[in-house]
Amino acid sequence: MITSGPSGVRDRTEVDLALLIARVVAGLVMFPHGTQHLFGWFGGTGLSSFVQYLGPVAYLVSIGEVFGSLALVLGVMSRFSAASLIVIMLGAIFIGHVHHGFFMNWYGTKQGEGFEYHLLMIALLLVVSIAGPGRFSVGLPGTHSRYLE
Repeated sequence: MITSGPSGVRDRTEVDLALLIARVVAGLVMFPHGTQHLFGWFGGTGLSSFVQYLGPVAYLVSIGEVFGSLALVLGVMSRFSAASLIVIMLGAIFIGHVHHGFFMNWYGTKQGEGFEYHLLMIALLLVVSIAGPGRFSVGLPGTHSRYLE
């Protein structure tokens, strides 16, 4: 509940905590996904395979996934990072997943994965894009621009 303290300043602790959770969960889920593409970690095929599949844009996508997720966790350039990852997730939906349907391939009964994961990630990232990183973030010292939050 957002309440006003004795000074009349609204206490946004719950909102800031919710933004922290959204940022950290999105970042921690995206980081291993990005490292699969960039480094081949966690059973991924690595950058050369990703470039063969996606072309030169794979460099931007994999770097954006890794460093954007780290920025989200820290709360540095959170709006920019979240918006960039939304674009990456939309691209993933339309390039690699929409033709597999909505559902993920939980039982291994079909070729490929659906896009339900991507929609959940977009929802988390939209929260951060719209509301910013919240009070519990590193931010960029000396900046007061809401776009660099």
